[in-house]
Amino acid sequence: MANIGTNVTFELSEGRSVNIETGKLAKQSDGSVVLKLNNMMLLATVVASRRPSVMDYFPLSVDYKEKYSAAGKFPGGFFKREARPTDNEILTSRLIDRVLRPLFPSDFMCETQVLVSLISSDKDVMPDALACLAASTALMCSDIPFSGPVSEVRVGRIDGKLVINPSATDLESSDIDMMIGGTLKDIVMVEGEMDEISEEEMLEAIRFAHEAIKIQCDIQLELAKTVEKANPKRDYDKSEIDQPLFDAVKAACYDKCYAIAKEGLGKADRSVKFGAVKDDFIASLSEEEAAEKKSLIGEYYHDVNKDAVRAVVLIERTRLDGRKTDEIRPIWGEVDYLPGAHGSAIFTRGETQALASVTLGSKMDEQIVDSVTSSRRDKFMLHYNFPPFSTGEARFLRGTSRREIGHGNLALRALKRMIPEESPYTIRILSDILESNGSSSMATVCAGTMSLMDAGIQIKKPVSGIAMGLISDGKGNNAVLSDILGDEDHLGDMDFKVTGTADGITACQMDIKIDGLPYDVMTEALMQAKAGRLHILGEIDKVISAPNGEIKEHAPRIHKMEIPKDMIGAVIGPGGKVIQELQAETGATIVIDEVDGVGIVDIFSDDKDSLEAALAKIKLIVSVPEVGEVYKGKVKSIMPYGAFVEILPGKDGLLHISEIDHKRLETVESVLKEGEIIEVKIIDIDAKSGKLKLSRKVLLPKPEAEAQV
Repeated sequence: MANIGTNVTFELSEGRSVNIETGKLAKQSDGSVVLKLNNMMLLATVVASRRPSVMDYFPLSVDYKEKYSAAGKFPGGFFKREARPTDNEILTSRLIDRVLRPLFPSDFMCETQVLVSLISSDKDVMPDALACLAASTALMCSDIPFSGPVSEVRVGRIDGKLVINPSATDLESSDIDMMIGGTLKDIVMVEGEMDEISEEEMLEAIRFAHEAIKIQCDIQLELAKTVEKANPKRDYDKSEIDQPLFDAVKAACYDKCYAIAKEGLGKADRSVKFGAVKDDFIASLSEEEAAEKKSLIGEYYHDVNKDAVRAVVLIERTRLDGRKTDEIRPIWGEVDYLPGAHGSAIFTRGETQALASVTLGSKMDEQIVDSVTSSRRDKFMLHYNFPPFSTGEARFLRGTSRREIGHGNLALRALKRMIPEESPYTIRILSDILESNGSSSMATVCAGTMSLMDAGIQIKKPVSGIAMGLISDGKGNNAVLSDILGDEDHLGDMDFKVTGTADGITACQMDIKIDGLPYDVMTEALMQAKAGRLHILGEIDKVISAPNGEIKEHAPRIHKMEIPKDMIGAVIGPGGKVIQELQAETGATIVIDEVDGVGIVDIFSDDKDSLEAALAKIKLIVSVPEVGEVYKGKVKSIMPYGAFVEILPGKDGLLHISEIDHKRLETVESVLKEGEIIEVKIIDIDAKSGKLKLSRKVLLPKPEAEAQV
């Protein structure tokens, strides 16, 4: 008899029930579940090695994959199978990873793999908002040590009402798109974009999400109780602390690290001094003991150093570089730095520096995204590069990292709602991080804003970003840090990035590394971030206060015009003949679309004269001839009874032999030749056929004898 598995069901919202089943598929994994909502199905599996890894970090890999067969589609391109992950798959993998990773025991070092696959798709269900729920449930149904459950939901706000996991269609009209992860007790992750909402509105959305997360966590506990392998969790090798060695490291190094942390040194000098403290301790040991316990010494010294630095912040209220908790590092910037780019800017804050460049293109440069769950065209792109030299390292370049994709996506979401909808350009921002010591993604937002204004893009408002940190002793003594350093990110309890205009928040990303972050501390961080954000906007204003009125001389021009729907065919011509001739003659690129029953024509050219020539010709094509109008036309063909003259592209009229000249002509060829350009006037338009009757002679001076009469 087939194993039908065990399942639970809960109501996600009115009319939408989620079913989670375990024990039916992928039973050789340590834990697996199938999550189903309508026709959308996710398969989540988890496996962990039985042997601890020799690595000095927890070897966890989290991957989210979308199968094209889930939507009855073939993968695009030459190879008809899924290959490298898409940006959406990477971003979803990161969302799951950031919520799960902190909940594994700190001494659990076995290689662990979490895989979530979209195996059936539904156009009304966005699977990324349910992927973490599936992954956490698989872990809860396994024997892998895990301090869950945890879940993640998307919050939207449609017509002023907060909604959990809205559909893709509903999300288009939402002014909030936030992914929020949490446990039964706490929020652990927030990421999203907003349409200039207030800090209070953001906290309201987080609280709303947490209520839904609690329900999903309870469901996981209910299912896990029925799974034999999850009760109890497996035992694993726990590393024993060498207490005498740890005490020796603390006694020899803590006070020295505390004193160095108070000096307010730069990154390089601080690193040298901290390194010397560790080296001095190792030198105090015998060669044999130092070699034998080198790895443990490094681990214990890291913990001692961390405790000392955190204590300085909490006790002295001063930071590693000497700043106050709410103080922003010195800022300087410059625009129009790259003469060949269409817009460029340098933004430097402390030891973090971003160089952003803008490229402007036409509709033909839009990015076509054809994934399992959506098909769209993106006209705004932001790409973020983090080369190793930015931190003084030398390492191989192995393609775009997940971190680069994630940071670039955050900066893109921060800026995209400030791009005017009527902008005709396809826009690409490239951010190269040249120096990094904390919050290079926020530097990208600031440099991106400045480069857009330098390029002449009329953004609605400038956007800045700031990264906030937290040091907490867990007993109510907290220090919220503005504009954190890389070390403060590493040693701290929170990384909270907030971007926005002077009027509200446009994007955020928060990772909390401790249990029980109170809402009042989150509120304090948001209000302190607002003050920092406004300060940075003031510094940007000193460099460039408003978008340039014109695009650069070498930047491409785009003119957008509307034409009647029934004129689209006339501009394109049979087999594209007319539009191809127009592009060849003027050197401009012309793209035509029908939108809402209207023809939209984009004329794109690097040369102003070229664009104006194409515009003039299209206006002629779509203009409606009227009796009495005068045109310069080309003689297309000659007949015994007259000549056909093209007065507009695709529009010919008959110039009868009697209307060529005042005198009587024996042949048309005696006056006109094919290809000749002549001036003619419309003297009549046939009401039924629309045929044009032209005259040349009415534009010529009359003979003297006739004039005297």
